[in-house]
Amino acid sequence: MIEVQEVRKQFGAVQALGGVSFSARDGQITALLGPNGAGKTTLLRTLVGLLRRDHGSIAIDGVDPEKDPLAVRRNIGFLTDQFGLYERLSTREYLAYFGELNGMGGAPLRQRIDEVAELLQMDDILERRAKGFSQGQRIKVALARTLLHRPRHLLLDEPSRGLDVMSTRALRRALASLRAEGCCVIMATHVMQEVTHLCDDVVVIAKGHTVAQGSPEELCRRTGIANLEDAFVSLVGTEEGIAA
Repeated sequence: MIEVQEVRKQFGAVQALGGVSFSARDGQITALLGPNGAGKTTLLRTLVGLLRRDHGSIAIDGVDPEKDPLAVRRNIGFLTDQFGLYERLSTREYLAYFGELNGMGGAPLRQRIDEVAELLQMDDILERRAKGFSQGQRIKVALARTLLHRPRHLLLDEPSRGLDVMSTRALRRALASLRAEGCCVIMATHVMQEVTHLCDDVVVIAKGHTVAQGSPEELCRRTGIANLEDAFVSLVGTEEGIAA
């Protein structure tokens, strides 16, 4: 479980987070939904300990990422917008390298690579070098790296960007499988269809503040609007940054 209370973060004169509070439960997919510049990426980087918060508290299974970052990172998979692929390595070689960095090795690592490749339907690129990969293929490899060490918590920053229809379906199946295994998944997204069909809980953020939290159905009931996209606009007061 991830618990966030009144987290604030400022960069010079810019207040990226002005007071974000929410909880994300195990066995659920929680969406971070907000306009561009709302603070979603800053929040994810703060959760994993890449940025130090100015105020507030964060507990990941009761552990503060600032006090014990290594313990937290052992149980977190973080997909960012920077994939960091090594173009001279094949997908299998790349995953083996990161598996070894996480203390994995031998037959268990080889088996886990095959499991993740099957989960994400990436057998066609498993033995290929990354040079020349499409955006969707690069995201798949980065996501496989994120899942490799069986993290209990997943932080995903717009994981479906650049994916085609079949890859998006594979991603959704993978996330549903991880939810069934008890993972706590937090996913920043602009895609309302993903939120409606995949997410159990939604945290709406605007201008660095938590505006609302609840299931898609609860947010619609709260606003009196049947369509989630329209309910979101009503909550944040802007149509900026919405994707169909």
